[in-house]
Amino acid sequence: MKKILIVEDQQDIRELIRMTLEIEDYEVHEAPQGDIALQMIGRINPDVMLLDVMMPGGIDGFEVCRRVKADARFKRTKVVMLSARGSSADRDTGKRAGAADYLVKPFSPRQLLQVIDRVS
Repeated sequence: MKKILIVEDQQDIRELIRMTLEIEDYEVHEAPQGDIALQMIGRINPDVMLLDVMMPGGIDGFEVCRRVKADARFKRTKVVMLSARGSSADRDTGKRAGAADYLVKPFSPRQLLQVIDRVS
């Protein structure tokens, strides 16, 4: 069973993503912001991290991605950025940070599952 960490500050979006993933039998973990995700990742060691770009707490998704990808323990963890910001500059920033993919909100459950299948 693949483990997925959802890092999203909006609870309703986290819940929708969680429900979509649980139906597909993923092991789902949640964090409401980046600093909490960085504390959790060592315990969870997820296969995929779904990571919002804009979050409170002083650390955005790009920085969380950089830190995760810089840590050799999480070499196999795939990061998918989630954002309402869909410009090519934002996508490039995500790619440079180490993201495997970038999904623009709003997205459908089917799109989400396709991206997870593609990266994992």
